[in-house]
This record gives sequence, C-alpha cells and structure tokens, in this order.
Amino acid sequence: MERLRSRVTVALALALPIPPGSAGAPGSPAPGLTLVGVGPGDPDLLTVAAVRAIASADLVAYPVARVGAEGMAAAIAAPWITAAQERLPLLFPMTEAAEPRRRAWRDAADHLAAAVAGGQAVVLLCEGDVSLFATSSYVLLALRHFHPQCPVRLIPGISAVAAAAAAGAWPLALQREGLLIRPTPEDPAALEALLERAAAEELVLALLKLGKRWAWVRPLLERRGLLEGALFARRVGWPDQVVAPAAALAAGEMPYFSLLLIRQGWPAVLPWS
Repeated sequence: MERLRSRVTVALALALPIPPGSAGAPGSPAPGLTLVGVGPGDPDLLTVAAVRAIASADLVAYPVARVGAEGMAAAIAAPWITAAQERLPLLFPMTEAAEPRRRAWRDAADHLAAAVAGGQAVVLLCEGDVSLFATSSYVLLALRHFHPQCPVRLIPGISAVAAAAAAGAWPLALQREGLLIRPTPEDPAALEALLERAAAEELVLALLKLGKRWAWVRPLLERRGLLEGALFARRVGWPDQVVAPAAALAAGEMPYFSLLLIRQGWPAVLPWS
C-alpha cells in the first residue's frame, strides 16, 4: 500500500503543470548536476521540484558514512528512485580530521563532474536543505573550485528546524525576533554565554546536534527557567520521531540528530495582549 501511494504521488507531482520560467518537465533532461534537498526524514516532505528532479535523473548520487551503507538521504528519497536509475554512493567519513574530509569533497566533485561531462543528468541528494549545514555545500564549493564549467543548480529542502517547529506547533520567530541556528555549544559556559546574548538581542535559538550534551543542557535550562518553554525534537520526520516539550525528556545522552528550540521571551504585541 505504501509503495502504491508513493507511485501515485509521483505520478501526480509529475503531472502538475510546469510554471513559466521553471527548469521544464522531466523526460529528456539536459546534462547537469542538481543538488536536491530531501527534507529531514518524511518522503512526503520532498517538494514537487525535488521529485521532478529525481525522476529526471540518469544518475542518483547520495552521501554515505561508510562503504555499503544506504545513506539517510537515499532512504528518504527511496520512494522516488526507480530501479532503472543508476546509483552512486559517495563516501563522506564522519571524522574531525581535515584531510579525509577535503579528499572526500574533492573525490565527490570529480565523480559528479565526470558524470555530467559524460552527458548524464545527475542529482546529488542531501538530507534537509542543500545550503544549511549540508554536505552538498562543500561539494558545491569543490565543484566551483576544481570544475567551474560543471553546470549546477540547487533545489532547497525543508530543514529539520522548520519541520520540528511545525510538528510542535512552535512559532520560530515573530516580529523583530532573530533566529540563530547553530550546533549546540560544547560546554556549559559557552551555552550560558550564548543564552545571555540571545536574551539581550531577542534571538530565538535552534541548537542542533544535541546528542550527549543533553545530560548537562537539561539541568542548565531548568536552572534558568527555560526548560518548560523549550521544544525538543529527535529524528524529525522518521517513524521513531520524538517532538515534545523539553521538560518531558529526562537528562541523558540523546541521538546525534536531536535539536532544541529555545525562546526566552515573547514580543509585546500578541493576539491576547
């Protein structure tokens, strides 16, 4: 049933009229590379443009953390990828060392540029959005530097931050508020300083990659009276997603793909004020 629903959705997406000025209908695409944001986890959150780009591709490339792995972006987009399309897993090792990451970005750019030069229409799938803490951003920079002749276009995707806010019915930013999206600080002192800055500048915080830091972040927020109003999200869009008030989660280690939304105040003008 799920497979049938996905096929019907693909057919409907491809049947929608092409707006003036768009890249055009799939079927006979010109050679080139498209970086496609596939959203945080739910295949239904792919945009029509993303589905069309995937359907038009000869070659579907996607990041993997180790040889033989499926890759999260490929798993998200799986309902939209057909058996007739060639697949290219690109290895991006999870390491802090600079040289393996540079080599991976360069190798990916070389493989993608070669496929385009060979006349293929290529997509590179990216979890979330293609421009926000994205592997595809490094690939884009590598292509611009080493293969400036390679035609590239980008299709944005729904970020985990936006998806979490929607799932939790949690307004991200209002009126003159700013929104600061960044990885969770590494230690309590850095988070304390960030919270002070956010309060002074009316910034809503979206803290990514929470992981093991939750063990000390939770008591810190509770001490500052911020726990009740904060929103916790884990693996947004996946079947085991958790989106809940931060106070509902006990201290301890959380998965790497966990995030927090923190607001320290509200604007003066609200529907009830």
